[in-house]
Amino acid sequence: MPRVVTFGEIMMRLATKRFERFVQASELEVSFCGGEANVAVSLAAFGVDARFVTALPANPLGDACLNYVRRFGVDTSCIVRQGKRLGVYYLETGAVQRASQVIYDRAGSSMAEVKRGDIDWEAALDGAHWFHWTGITPAISASAADVCLEGIEAAKAKGLTVSADLNFRRKLWGWGKSAGEVMPDLVRHCDVVVGNEEDAEMVFGIRAPGSDVSAGHVEAASYRHVAEQLTARFPALTHVAITLRGSLSASHNTWSGVLFTGGAMFAGPQYDIMPIVDRVGGGDSFCGGLIYAMLSGKPPQEAIDFAVAASCLKHTIHGDFNLVTIAEVESLLNNGGGGRVQR
Repeated sequence: MPRVVTFGEIMMRLATKRFERFVQASELEVSFCGGEANVAVSLAAFGVDARFVTALPANPLGDACLNYVRRFGVDTSCIVRQGKRLGVYYLETGAVQRASQVIYDRAGSSMAEVKRGDIDWEAALDGAHWFHWTGITPAISASAADVCLEGIEAAKAKGLTVSADLNFRRKLWGWGKSAGEVMPDLVRHCDVVVGNEEDAEMVFGIRAPGSDVSAGHVEAASYRHVAEQLTARFPALTHVAITLRGSLSASHNTWSGVLFTGGAMFAGPQYDIMPIVDRVGGGDSFCGGLIYAMLSGKPPQEAIDFAVAASCLKHTIHGDFNLVTIAEVESLLNNGGGGRVQR
């Protein structure tokens, strides 16, 4: 399988247990995750040669994070050890009508302080076919945005396919420029863009007519307009994919996605997911499924079907990583999701 390189911040995740609230929790569960690391783990589970690039502090927490990612088969050989702290995010998992909450503690992290020249892109991209980044990285700091652009330009110079998950995070864009000011210079180099129902609107002001995300109403056909507007603005784009989440409650979502390429729109299956085990990382698992499917040469309809099914299964797994196999995704596509014990 071709090599995929992902670049971004990985954090310590501290999550309440048993759907507890922060104010009542007496313990927090530790894991490590981040959008780009999540994609790398998904790809490694599908047999792809996945390399994750980031900056980690040279201390025991950085060691623990590095070892955690390695155990899932991801190449960590180009991770830079520098800086003083690992970013943290706190998760209070919602239930039924109570929404989940995320609190970030990322200021001054190793990735927030990374600068041009810190990453050896020649080594990091050696043997690679694909480079993936997300809109979270340029949101962290001005220098992280600059290094992200450095990586994108290095990947394009080597002829790699470049993909981006727009991943708008309002709480992170606080360093002086907005997403709308920064993201166009990065996205214009991309071949593939992925977003959720609102990302294109929040970043570029492109809204899907007829959809009401806040009311849990999303129509696949409405997102053709979004995809057409994105490809018109960024002519290098060959594929635009959008995840479609209908949020009926924190415990009950519908899930699907669309893929626009060659002037045609392809809609994936829609799944009714209830109860949700953990929805964090759902978009990343969609990216992992889509990248794998495209690298495998699947036609557009099969590619979007695989990406949607893979990310549907992520909702059944605790933590940010999508730890499913190709066979499990194909079983969902071919046999449905009855959930019978496999003996």
